[in-house]
Amino acid sequence: MIEMEREVTTAVAPDRVFDYLSDFTTTEQWEPATVRTVRISGDGGVGTRYANTSRFAGRTSDLEYEVLGVTPGRSIQLRGHNDSLIAHDIITVTPCEGGSKVTYRIEFAFQGWLRWAEPILRIPVGSLMDNGVRGLQRELAKL
Repeated sequence: MIEMEREVTTAVAPDRVFDYLSDFTTTEQWEPATVRTVRISGDGGVGTRYANTSRFAGRTSDLEYEVLGVTPGRSIQLRGHNDSLIAHDIITVTPCEGGSKVTYRIEFAFQGWLRWAEPILRIPVGSLMDNGVRGLQRELAKL
């Protein structure tokens, strides 16, 4: 399993940041690897499902995400899966001096033969996270 975490600070108030990030379709704006994210059911709360198409390591893949938990104004937990990957995403927003801190944590458990490639996949997963942080900083600055 690959586990990574990144933090972003912004001058935007925590409630605005959380409202933006708790709508997982915004990944189209801030996550460069995301081709498309569409809400397929739910209202954004627990049980909401999203269809996500992303580019990773030279391939395009589809994942179905489900919201597993929401602490209003604070955090959202999602689980994405397909035949090759089980992903857990946890986004936490906390107040900090002058605005908000966003902590974005991922856990990627590759399935099948990709499980053996996890040591090599750490590099593109790290790049994915770093690019996401840059996109998140850019988009949060627009709020």
